[in-house]
Amino acid sequence: MRALAIRFTPPTAPRAPRRGSLAPKGGMRVATMLAVAGLLSGCNMVILNPAGDVAVQQRNLIIAATALMLLVIVPVIALTFIFARRYRASNTDATYDPEWHHSTQLEVVIWTVPLLIIIALGAMTWISTHTLDPFRPLSRLAPNKPVPADAKPLRVEVVALDWKWLFIYPELGVASLNEMAAPVDVPISFKITSSSVWNTFHVPALAGMIYAMPGMETQLQGVMNKEGEFTGLSAHYSGSGFSRMTFTFRSLGQQGFDEWVAQARASETPLDRAAYLKLDKPSEAEPVRFFGSVENGLYDAALGLCVQPGQMCVQEMHHIDGTGGAGRHSEANRKRLDYDRRHLAGGDEPAGATFPASGRPPMGSVQPEGMTPRDQHMSRGGVNERSKTEPDQGQGNALPGADRGPAPAQLNDRPTERHQY
Repeated sequence: MRALAIRFTPPTAPRAPRRGSLAPKGGMRVATMLAVAGLLSGCNMVILNPAGDVAVQQRNLIIAATALMLLVIVPVIALTFIFARRYRASNTDATYDPEWHHSTQLEVVIWTVPLLIIIALGAMTWISTHTLDPFRPLSRLAPNKPVPADAKPLRVEVVALDWKWLFIYPELGVASLNEMAAPVDVPISFKITSSSVWNTFHVPALAGMIYAMPGMETQLQGVMNKEGEFTGLSAHYSGSGFSRMTFTFRSLGQQGFDEWVAQARASETPLDRAAYLKLDKPSEAEPVRFFGSVENGLYDAALGLCVQPGQMCVQEMHHIDGTGGAGRHSEANRKRLDYDRRHLAGGDEPAGATFPASGRPPMGSVQPEGMTPRDQHMSRGGVNERSKTEPDQGQGNALPGADRGPAPAQLNDRPTERHQY
């Protein structure tokens, strides 16, 4: 029989944590939290700290809706931990009732509280939807401060270009690029459109975002209650220059605004159709510019997509449609309806799809097979110069070895059966 040897190790004093160990002291935790809090104190959450009354009302709506929903969320989370602890298997003091299946009082609470919250949210949404309608003139400048009866709003016409913002002040006869200004406590009435693709006009400190769409006009009412410089932006992706499609909104006192207008009027550059067409070409990070005069009717032409000579205005198109159409004579209007919003004809197309999605190099002047936003029929001045028996130019510009045949059938043929869903 072998002897069993047991070795005893005398107890030792606990060792101090090594330098660089992951066991920080309580003081370090507090210091870390204070440092993080200090860094976050420099953040300006403009959505929750706006400078305009409309944005303040929208902020209050967000807070009220969140608080109402927390009336359910917080108790449910708390009860989850309470029930888990109270009715754990090791708690013999908890009531054990395997036959329990119904409680009228509990059902009343479960259904009544969410129902009341939904009613409250519905009432708030209904009232705020009509009160904050962007087309509705303002009824107040601030809480307990109604709009004076003789107050005249500042009219601003906004055009979203690629990738910049044009502001026209029709009553003042000036315009600016990538910067606008307005006096404090004066209602502002915006008319907004776009020259090419959809954008959204958004000044978080002023009001909510609203779409800017080509050939259509949206409106927005707002007011600034504090002086300062604020950021405006496009919140809708519109191409490669989207991230730098920003502008400065300057909220000024009346004297400061008058000086800003005087600075704009001092510019010797007029904003006429030729200047507008140059601005309409895609460009990024454009500096602030002022225009001392504005051609009459320029905004209406931009809205109607007919700034370029020879184009049919959208209003004229609506008139023709309203009178029953032009019939056989409509063929003569075809060229007037080719708006070339992507600047293909002038060779100024913005950077877009590349290989292999489009089958052509970027900045190309042709459309690939299967994508026909412009007419490709040569008898009507289409973009393809070759006959349809030869490979399409777009496919001819594809990468070496790429398929030069027509696009897949699902891109060209209409479905023969209705979708099952």
